[in-house]
Amino acid sequence: MNIEKLKNAIRNIPDFPIPGIQFKDVTTLFKDAQILCELTDGLSEMYKDKGITKVVGIESRGFIMGPLLAVRLNAGFIPIRKPGKLPAAVYEETYSKEYGGDSIQVHQDAINSGEIILLHDDLLATGGTMVAAVNLIRRFNPRRIYVNFIIELEDLKGRGVFDSDVQIDSILKFE
Repeated sequence: MNIEKLKNAIRNIPDFPIPGIQFKDVTTLFKDAQILCELTDGLSEMYKDKGITKVVGIESRGFIMGPLLAVRLNAGFIPIRKPGKLPAAVYEETYSKEYGGDSIQVHQDAINSGEIILLHDDLLATGGTMVAAVNLIRRFNPRRIYVNFIIELEDLKGRGVFDSDVQIDSILKFE
């Protein structure tokens, strides 16, 4: 995987969604078929021998790479969504993030006990959303949880909010 090529494909948007935030736009990675393929190949290579049974993507950008990884890993795909979007019984987790509070939900029948889960999202900032996702997934009693991000903002030290039993991987690191 050509890390510099992937980094150079990221678009920076200042003051989005609020003043003071430097937004890393991953949609620019997806519009180029060659870059998208390289990213998909690289991510799936990282987890090909881990026995992943479900890939869980977090709304909304986790819905882009999540299904691609699931197909490559011969696993199912599970969406974690904002409240009111899932039609059946759900588990919900409320959390704080860098610019406000939020909640996420997953269907109560989405995962079986003992499965090996890969949680995927586009960006690790303070870690609030993904910690909430890990807490949701733990309700299913998985055998193992892996967590993956395309981008990690190292200065925000989001990695430090996770328990040591969760493996955290990121492809592109920015300070």
